[in-house]
Amino acid sequence: MTSTPARPPVAPGWEALLRPALLPDVLRQRAETEPDRTAYIFLDESGAETDSLTYRELYRRAHTVAGVLRAHCVPGDRALLIFPQSLDFIVAYFGCLYARVLAVPVQPPRRGQLQESTKSIVRDCRPAAALTVAERIEALRPAVDPLCSDARWLAVDALPMGDGGFDAEPLTPEALAFLQYTSGSTANPKGVMVSHGNLAANQEMIRHAFDHDEHSTFVGWTPLFHDQGLIGNVLQPLYIGATSVLMAPATFIRKPLLWLHAIARYRAHTSGGPDFAFAACVNHAALAGVPDIDLSSWRVAYNGAEPLRADTLARFAETFAPRGFDGRALYPCYGLAEATLLVTGSVPGAGPRTLTIDTEALHAGRVVSAGANTASRTLVGSGRVLPNEDVAIVDPDTGGLCAPDRVGEIWIAGDQVAHGYWENPAATADAFGARCPDRPGHRYLRTGDLGALVDGELYVTGRRKDMIIVRGRNHYPHDIEHTVHTAHPALRPGCGTAFTVDAPERLIVVQEIHRDHLETADPAALAAAIRAAVLREHDLALADLVLTLPGEIPKTSSGKLMRTAARARYLGDGFPRSR
Repeated sequence: MTSTPARPPVAPGWEALLRPALLPDVLRQRAETEPDRTAYIFLDESGAETDSLTYRELYRRAHTVAGVLRAHCVPGDRALLIFPQSLDFIVAYFGCLYARVLAVPVQPPRRGQLQESTKSIVRDCRPAAALTVAERIEALRPAVDPLCSDARWLAVDALPMGDGGFDAEPLTPEALAFLQYTSGSTANPKGVMVSHGNLAANQEMIRHAFDHDEHSTFVGWTPLFHDQGLIGNVLQPLYIGATSVLMAPATFIRKPLLWLHAIARYRAHTSGGPDFAFAACVNHAALAGVPDIDLSSWRVAYNGAEPLRADTLARFAETFAPRGFDGRALYPCYGLAEATLLVTGSVPGAGPRTLTIDTEALHAGRVVSAGANTASRTLVGSGRVLPNEDVAIVDPDTGGLCAPDRVGEIWIAGDQVAHGYWENPAATADAFGARCPDRPGHRYLRTGDLGALVDGELYVTGRRKDMIIVRGRNHYPHDIEHTVHTAHPALRPGCGTAFTVDAPERLIVVQEIHRDHLETADPAALAAAIRAAVLREHDLALADLVLTLPGEIPKTSSGKLMRTAARARYLGDGFPRSR
């Protein structure tokens, strides 16, 4: 089997991790021992600092919020956090932790409208309070109040600074901390019940996996209501005592290279995002030129949350090497909300591992080295299994361990695995109560993701629910979607979906056209290029191809394709077709 070289030995100290501290205690200790140290900085669309928080300020403001919450809520009540990307969100989140009220971070409205997924979350959690900033309350109430008319509204930024005197009860690791709702990429969002012990365990895993200390400055732009933004860019810096520099997702979308400017300016050790973020930087550098910045401080450039592509990583490393970026800083990883965040991570400084395999064997569920004359696919590893957890590759039908060369479902056990789904015992039993006869005594989380463990490295191949089966062969939709959008420059990358309808043989593709090409592209030529590419690369004929307008493909708040929703829309009202 063709693979990149083995990783160096695991650093000493992994086998004897100390019991991690709970986050409310961590903040209290930092407010006492280093009160004036800057915890967070927020940048506007030009990169200017517009807000900051020291540990003392965060602690006092959080306790003020906690005191107000406890005047209207009881421990275990839920509180919506509906914020634009801002440091006020962090104050509200810690206020909920101290009040023992379960924070429910949700996506803020777009153009004044709540997303259907957000409405589903509100109905599911039945909040007793809704927290936001003063200027947003009047705009939010008409959309939110019909779903939870009894919720108490609280403008976090309008409260006077307290003295940190709120008397909170002692915490236990088993106590629930907050509800992290899933993205809803394959079903309605479900509220993952994350405990204080889950948070602490995962923070310790991240600290060791990323080789962090108090000097490991972060730069982040991913949404704070999403697990990667909250657990990774907010809670991990506080846990290790480092500074986190934050900006809005919209800022990154409009100016991807401003992200890299911030990394260089603040000498960041850690920063990252989904695969599309690295691709966007490369594309913008090709148009505007590579900025004159120094990226030599960037030691952990983590890449997760969507399929990893070897060509994206290679192009990014090549593009920014002249600016001091070391390709060995690229850090593929894997995680999900049900495991708090991180599950597997690379070795800092070792760079990504890749595996070149036979495509036909992969269709049959096997991982086999590609021969000289066989079609191949290069997988990017998502890192190694971390201490104090068990990751198993399991036959989803039998529950037994897969042979080393077989693709199976990824199952996880460990202290970071959450307690289940909020008020959903059936889904909790199905996802969190799995048993493997080959490893008795463990209760596993079934992730729904497919992959293989090769030489200690996890390779994620796709989602089980999204699998396309045609003539007995397995096809991963993201592979077909990648073939489609690379078939012609007029097609938008990451903005197409592949799925089947009626019968396994009816393969459907819906693909957006670039806005700049709507008037000039020939739909017949685009369709011919797509059909030829899919037939050539996958030996598949499309039953229908819909070329649609920009922005029509449904996505989650974190940018994941919602294939189930796309299929439902195709079978319902359909997508608008280009001319």
